[in-house]
Amino acid sequence: MPMLNIDQLKFDDRGLIPAIVVDTESKKVLTLAYMNRESLEISMERGLTCFWSRSRQELWLKGETSGNYQHIVSITADCDCDALVVEVRKDGPACHLGTDSCFTSPVYEGSEPAGFSCDGLMELLQDRREHPKEGSYTNYLFDKGVDKILKKVGEEGTEVIIAGKAGDKRETIYEIADLAYHVMVLMCEMGISLEDVRKELASRHVIDHKVKQEKMT
Repeated sequence: MPMLNIDQLKFDDRGLIPAIVVDTESKKVLTLAYMNRESLEISMERGLTCFWSRSRQELWLKGETSGNYQHIVSITADCDCDALVVEVRKDGPACHLGTDSCFTSPVYEGSEPAGFSCDGLMELLQDRREHPKEGSYTNYLFDKGVDKILKKVGEEGTEVIIAGKAGDKRETIYEIADLAYHVMVLMCEMGISLEDVRKELASRHVIDHKVKQEKMT
């Protein structure tokens, strides 16, 4: 797909275009801001989100005062070229209130169940740890402590090996899910976030990429 030129974008009568900022890892919507041509050019030149403040009538580089910079992964226009999605890796909370996302106030919840995500599961586990629920297996693990959690991680790892060795795909999937859950409980217990693991995996990906390049040259 060829890259669009800025001249092909449709800014409104105030010279602005909405920019929906999304976490590239979790795909969570972080904020809705606005860019003008100058702020978009700065964003592309620096690789950091820069917006136009409609209230202050001035440019603002996200993170310039807070340190919560947003490193741009990609900028994509919609089919009408009048709105942007900006995928970023963030250094800290996206909202000036200190929350991960600006979108934190529920307005309506439909009858359809929410889609599963590892981030959602981690939030649930952390909530169980902070607000114990009677009869919760998760709270049972937290109450027993790290030794019990580690024992379960070992047991579930063994179950994965047995199922995989037997060539039972369905059972292996089931056991991997059990293992993943118990590993995430361990992460909560030790204060390890999904972002910590993502960053570690990303660093290994970069190393592997460089190794491949070296071999090719």
